[in-house]
Amino acid sequence: MEKVNEATIEVEAKAAALGENTVELDTPVKRGNTVIDTVTLRKPSSGELRGLHLAELLNWDVASLIKLLPRICELNAQEVAQLDPADLVALGGKVTGFLLQKQTKKDASLVA
Repeated sequence: MEKVNEATIEVEAKAAALGENTVELDTPVKRGNTVIDTVTLRKPSSGELRGLHLAELLNWDVASLIKLLPRICELNAQEVAQLDPADLVALGGKVTGFLLQKQTKKDASLVA
């Protein structure tokens, strides 16, 4: 039981250190000699959502995420298209959080 608690504490500490809008990639992205192993997203403005359908983003539509993510993080469209599916899902979850109002997240128990 002690090991489980230590592991949980370690995971929570690492998540806190990364920040709530940062995702640690399971499969890092290589750009030249640089390896990108974390991606930090910023909340998109309405203008950055131009040409996208909010319902598709909320449903984690791959094509919509590939268009949006380069607008709100350091990855380009080609790098986003080559992401590990698990990493794309993690990033999509962050995008969903950006599109919901604080009260909606609280009502859905997504925020303490």
